[in-house]
Order: sequence, then C-alpha cells, then structure tokens
Amino acid sequence: MSGDENLKILFFGDVVGRPGRLVLRDFLSDSKEFLPDIEIDFEKTFCITNVENASHGFGLTEKNYNEISSYGVNCMTSGNHIWDKKEIFNYIDSADKLVRPFNYPQGTRGFGSRVFDFQGYKIAVINALGRVFMAPVDSPWDGVVEEIKRLKKITPIVIVDFHAEATAEKICFARFCAENGVSAFFGTHTHVQTADEQIFEGMAYITDAGFCGAYDSVIGMEYGTSLNRFTTCIPERYDVADGDKVQLNAVEVEITPSTGCAVAIKRIFCCIDKSKKEKEQ
Repeated sequence: MSGDENLKILFFGDVVGRPGRLVLRDFLSDSKEFLPDIEIDFEKTFCITNVENASHGFGLTEKNYNEISSYGVNCMTSGNHIWDKKEIFNYIDSADKLVRPFNYPQGTRGFGSRVFDFQGYKIAVINALGRVFMAPVDSPWDGVVEEIKRLKKITPIVIVDFHAEATAEKICFARFCAENGVSAFFGTHTHVQTADEQIFEGMAYITDAGFCGAYDSVIGMEYGTSLNRFTTCIPERYDVADGDKVQLNAVEVEITPSTGCAVAIKRIFCCIDKSKKEKEQ
C-alpha cells in the first residue's frame, strides 16, 4: 500500500450463529454476489468482525474462532456474551485476533486491546462494554484516555468497538473518544443498523453496525421463542433463526494513515435469498 493511499477498514456487525458465519464467509469470498456495483479489495482492507454471538447465538467456540479466522478476518471483537462458552478460557490468551472488552476487572483473561500489523501499518483496536441496561462492569470512561494515549504512541490509527445498549451512552462515549484522537467508532450489541453514520473531529462514527444472520428473525433469533419470552415473561432459551434469506450489515471507513483521521464512512446492507439463487442455478 502506497504512503498516500487511504487505509480501508471494513467492520461487520455482530455475527449471529451459523447463518451469520456463512453469510460472512460468502461475502468475503465473493462480495460481488452481494454488491455487484461495489469493488472491495480485501487484500488492502482490514476486516473486523464482532463475534460474541457467533456460536449458536451466545459466545464463541475455539472451532468457530478458527473457522472465522480462515475466512480472512483480521480482528474479532466481542462483548458481554464472550464468556458464554466456557471453553473460551482454554484459548482466549492465545487467540491473537480476539479482543474482549477492556473494562472488565483487572486480572480478567484475554486482551482488551490489540495492535495489528497490516500492509505495513499498525492498527490498534479497543473493545469496550457499556453499562446502561447492562450487567455491571468497570466504567468504560475510566482508563480509556490512558489506553488511547498508550496506543497512539504506537500508531495514529485507533479503532473502537463499543458494545452497548443505550444510544445516548454510545453517542456520548463516541464524542469523548473523538476528543482523544480515535479514528473510527463502531457501536454494536443492538443488532439494528442505524442510519447516522458521520464523521466528527476526524473520527468515523455509527451508533450500531447491525448484524449478520437470518433476515426473517428477531435480531437473529427465532421468532417463536422470542414471542414466548415477551408474552409469557417466562425464561426460555433463545434459538438462532434460520431460513433462506440472510442479511449482512457492515460499515466501510477510509482513514488517512499518517494522521489517523477518517475521511469517509459508508453503511453496507445486503440481503440474499438462497432459495432464489439455487433456482437460478
């Protein structure tokens, strides 16, 4: 990559279960099948994927970590469900593409940020967890400034995945991060892609990147069990939805490597009907 060429970041929303993994795989192997009019050079694009729902909707198995890694994903972020598969403790310290929220208590296994080497550049990624309507964790506000400063001594390119419920918390935390020199900020967790992509103070921002998985679903989960939980108030295990239609949500950002400032941001939404595709073939 030449010194005057912008660096492209492609961030995929939360991957939900097998449908999400497969649509991610298919997109990375042949993006033109989904977006015929858009050219994506994956050799020059740093790909980040949120994977906390990748294994049957909750957590991440080592098998699925290796599977997603084989697709060409460069970095995997996560969130509150990263601990749901207990085998995570067997491999999280050696999973060199995986980042867990940095604001878990000191001594938590894994890494809350990482620096990746890509095409001659260093790209720092921070994962953070919100606290509004979420299980208690340490404050994301405490320590993030020092973490950004530490990483910016290594590289001007700093990316944040903020896994949070409340839009106000995401917007406020994003502006706080922008003031401290972050390059791009992607909200995750709610699985609904928002239409507020923008750039402020040199930082690309979107409240939620959306999700990858079954289109006919309730944020990736099966409608029937979701309905039962809402109408009966009785806990019932969620099941990952399946079906012929799958969707992929992503956000593409361009960053000037020398400054770390974002210069472009674009939402990506595509839906493909596998049954129609099979009939056409």
